[in-house]
Amino acid sequence: MAKTIKKDESTNGALSLDEKDLAILRVLQQHARATVKEIADTVHLSTTPVHERIKRMEESGVIRQYATLLDHSKVKKGLMVICYVSLKQHNKNAGGKFIKSIQEMNEVIECYNISGEFDFMLKVVAESMDAYYDFHVNKLSQAENIGHVQSVFVMGIIKQTHVLVH
Repeated sequence: MAKTIKKDESTNGALSLDEKDLAILRVLQQHARATVKEIADTVHLSTTPVHERIKRMEESGVIRQYATLLDHSKVKKGLMVICYVSLKQHNKNAGGKFIKSIQEMNEVIECYNISGEFDFMLKVVAESMDAYYDFHVNKLSQAENIGHVQSVFVMGIIKQTHVLVH
């Protein structure tokens, strides 16, 4: 028998989360490797409902993935750059080609479609200024339809979190 996922129609079909779901998410955000038993003890439920809730949130896409967060400076990616990119042409085909090329660039760890003067904001990591220069000249600038690129070098990280549920 297939499980029916309850949807809250008021929030664009998103899964309706109760306080226990949110408590489980808070634990997983801080410690994704926590066992179901550890989570159950923390949120005061037995293991079976915790396991079922986690599966439901995984299947519905609330929990997209589990990841290991690395210190970029300790894995030879000490230079972080925010690149603002504007395209020459603004149509579906040109934008799609740019997005496809960005997906293939390992140096780009985040890409956002933004409003304003620029079309995209990229978060780029590199080993050094020389490595970033090589990326900028030989990869990013070679992407089709690039109009203008502005690079902003990160001097220090004040706050960096992936916590969405508090």
